[in-house]
Amino acid sequence: MAPRTVLAGARVVLPTGVVDNGRITVEGSRIVAAQAEDARVEDARPEGARAGVEPTTDARDLSGHWLVPGFVDMHVHGGGGASFSAGTADEALTAIGTHRRHGTTTMLASTVTGDLDDLARQAAALSELVEQGELAGLHFEGPFISPHRCGAHQPSLLRDPDPADVRKLVDAARGTAKMMTLAPELPGGLDSVRLLADHGVIAAVGHTDSDYAATAEAVEAGATVATHLFNAMPSLLHRAPGPIAALLEDERVTVELINDGTHLHPAVLELAFHRAGADRVAFITDAMGAAGMSDGIYPLGPMRVEVKDGVARISDGPTAGSIAGSTLTLDHAFQRAVTVDGLTVEQATRALSATPARVLGVADRVGSLEAGKDADLVVLDDTFALVGVMRKGDWVIEPGKG
Repeated sequence: MAPRTVLAGARVVLPTGVVDNGRITVEGSRIVAAQAEDARVEDARPEGARAGVEPTTDARDLSGHWLVPGFVDMHVHGGGGASFSAGTADEALTAIGTHRRHGTTTMLASTVTGDLDDLARQAAALSELVEQGELAGLHFEGPFISPHRCGAHQPSLLRDPDPADVRKLVDAARGTAKMMTLAPELPGGLDSVRLLADHGVIAAVGHTDSDYAATAEAVEAGATVATHLFNAMPSLLHRAPGPIAALLEDERVTVELINDGTHLHPAVLELAFHRAGADRVAFITDAMGAAGMSDGIYPLGPMRVEVKDGVARISDGPTAGSIAGSTLTLDHAFQRAVTVDGLTVEQATRALSATPARVLGVADRVGSLEAGKDADLVVLDDTFALVGVMRKGDWVIEPGKG
């Protein structure tokens, strides 16, 4: 019989709200009960598993702590000195391990612009880790993006989103492609959005020079995500609202935000939350290989990035000085959200867990603390600093021993 872990005494963020003195009961890899300490236990175990000898119980008193769902990152390129774009299991597992230790228990592997054949090779290699349950899927960011808004992507490798090329990458991922970022105003853009939607792949608008009308047309065609809203797209202007207004106003669109204090001013983040709400905001890291590491020089696909004071920028070439992703981890995004940005713990939890889980189609398994779901959770202290991480019932960082 699977061992049981009972986590008691913490403030627990449940889908119904914050419960003081809550209790989460885990058996094996699943949550079997989540409730207030004095509430009736709703047992999620099958009938046959309830009879007989009770499992050995590991009881943990987490008084003075918070329990929140494991974080879900739908846009991350690497960490721990490793990059998903390397297309190797070793580098990918290093990046995955780094972000897990910071509370991200579910993530997509994001690639960066490269040669189509190279991207197909990366997709084939990373798809194996999806099949093994280490990743939730793949996200192609580029090469189908605007040369005018390419940011940290190699300009010489950009191309228009020909549906045949888009299909090539989707096929290379062997059913594991979850999302693709593209600029819908480019030739073939709208047809590619429709193709992605037809194949169950999220079409994300990003690195785009699109105007308001063209962006709205892309949403009508099936685009449902805004890639790192405000960044790598025209600014919001009073006579030319551009893609930002179109993406913020449409209830069908979930907007990604990078909450690291560099990519967005707090007033802009507040504006996005006020317009879209936590149910349509997904905090992401957009982290590159330097996440969890010190300042220095790191690769980002074919580009060379210098990290100084925790900020990553392209170090040379035609896009030198451009911000190159981030060094953010989602535990710091959560802490900043509630201590600097003034969000409630419930709002931050939705933006880091429930909303991205829904967008990725995995909310039946992760994204909230509920009986029957994977035992993915994060333990925070009273300053909202991470002190524990559990994934599928196993401690990644054990409280008091991290």
